[in-house]
Amino acid sequence: MPKLDYYFSMVSPWAYIGHEAFMDVVKRNNVEVRYHPVKLLELFEKTGGTPLPKRHISRKNYRMFEMQRWREKRGLEFDLNPPHWPYNFGMADRIVIAIQDSGSDPSGFMGAGYNASWIEGRDMADEGVLTDVLSATGHDAAAIIPSAKSDAIGTIYETDTETCGGDGVFGSPAYILNDEIFWGQDRLEMLNDALASGRAPYSANPSA
Repeated sequence: MPKLDYYFSMVSPWAYIGHEAFMDVVKRNNVEVRYHPVKLLELFEKTGGTPLPKRHISRKNYRMFEMQRWREKRGLEFDLNPPHWPYNFGMADRIVIAIQDSGSDPSGFMGAGYNASWIEGRDMADEGVLTDVLSATGHDAAAIIPSAKSDAIGTIYETDTETCGGDGVFGSPAYILNDEIFWGQDRLEMLNDALASGRAPYSANPSA
């Protein structure tokens, strides 16, 4: 079974837009996913990225063109400017880690959380909303939320953020297969091709 490391944040619109398509790739190719939520602002600072509010207006405008195009391409219907976005995403990210740490699959929580934020207009920083989303996706919120707040989960979150740059990660979402990075949900078709073909991974330093 192929193994894949997935770096993202719950607050990332591109992780949301690619979520169902990514899950399809995972199921189609029988992939084992290791989920790594990261602190995006810290990642940007480490790798030379620019947070959205500080980007030039031309980049902000182009982002909106892309969001509309990909919304249509992926067959989604969501608010381009949801009322509680951006939100304080740390707890939502930590919940993903806590679910995985408990031995469960966090993808259902992630999908429902994205919908809560982008379609239902709910605040994914609110513990009541997080509890609702956990319960609706079959997780024990009374166990997961305290775990997400623990030092152990916090350490995992910090460590993944600190070290992912060494793996070539600089934004969300990023998928790593056999040390080859695919950045952006618009690379999912290429990721699927790599998995389906079983080809050797490409290198950042090719000899020819």
